[in-house]
Amino acid sequence: MKRASIYRNKEEKDGKLMAVEDTIKDFKKAISLEFNLTEDDIKLYSSYGCEINDIRVIRDDEKLYLSSDNCDFAKREGNMHVYDEKNKVSDWIKLNVGGKHFMTSRSTLLAKEPLSMLARMFADDNNVYLMNPSAKDSTGAYLIDRSPEYFEPILNYLRHGDVILDKNVNPRGVLEEAVFYGLDSMIPQLNHLVDKSMSSSGNNQSLTRMDVIRLVIMTPTTSELRFQGVNLAGADLNRLDLRYINFKYACLSKCNLSGANLSHCCLERADLSHANLEGAQLLGVKALCANMEGANLKGCNMEDPVGSRAVMEGVNLKGANLEGSNMAGVNLRVATLKNANLQNCDLRMAVLAGADLECCDLSGSDLHEANLRGANLKDAAFELMLTPLHMSQTIR
Repeated sequence: MKRASIYRNKEEKDGKLMAVEDTIKDFKKAISLEFNLTEDDIKLYSSYGCEINDIRVIRDDEKLYLSSDNCDFAKREGNMHVYDEKNKVSDWIKLNVGGKHFMTSRSTLLAKEPLSMLARMFADDNNVYLMNPSAKDSTGAYLIDRSPEYFEPILNYLRHGDVILDKNVNPRGVLEEAVFYGLDSMIPQLNHLVDKSMSSSGNNQSLTRMDVIRLVIMTPTTSELRFQGVNLAGADLNRLDLRYINFKYACLSKCNLSGANLSHCCLERADLSHANLEGAQLLGVKALCANMEGANLKGCNMEDPVGSRAVMEGVNLKGANLEGSNMAGVNLRVATLKNANLQNCDLRMAVLAGADLECCDLSGSDLHEANLRGANLKDAAFELMLTPLHMSQTIR
């Protein structure tokens, strides 16, 4: 909800910060109760002296002044015009933008972006940012040689503070105009709309196997290949050599990576939900907080003879199948393995501290010197263990 500061006169003493009601009638009623005035006699004026008859023209944190039988908003000092009940100055400006006429008030152009080009063009004589307006056409409208299609949403933004574009208006065009006019507060919102538009126009379509192979072949072995944030959902990448590739934040959901070599890849916060990684090589992989829910990692190898450990701290392996995987030394601290299948896994010296192993099947697994401190082992299955559970390092 918007709010406004209400003052009785130009001295701005004894003002009140009030919430702007839904209608002008309700707002005046609230003001009458706060200032002990008669509702029908109250008139509201902006800081530029324009009488306010519509609640939508009031901006958030705007200063408003009262005029009634008991308090007057009359003459303001400095660069303000003279307004009173009998002599109201209409401060309207007519613009000709690319052949199309627009009518707006001076306060609209000045209030929200006082340092913009439009504000400086029509600032009062005493304003230090004054610059000469452009030439006029035959109707007296100021000429601006820019696109009228993109100017309309800019003018509406100056009126109400929201960026609203019709479906047929390109946000990139409006962004260029906002930069031209110097509307700094509008630019971030337009950048967001441009990114959203590019995403919805098909630029976020998932890459195919041939796209990946082409990029792997073209990239020198001395350079890092980055698929950071790329959409590879459903792609068939089985048996490819994908070592050292950066897949951070990438979407690999339902991707076929069976038999692929993902050693030393960065899979941090990547989405591998329901992906097939059966028999994949994951030596030294970094999968911090990755989502592997329901993934098939049966028979994977994560033990590096050189000694580098796979880091899967905080990973989501809920319902995943890791049966028969070599996970010696893997870091699964605070990971979620609820209902996961870890039968016959090699978990020697694995870090499972704080991990959620509820209803996890660890039958036949080797947990020699594994760290299970603080792990949730509720209803976990430990049948046919190669190493008795008491020999694991449950407390470090």
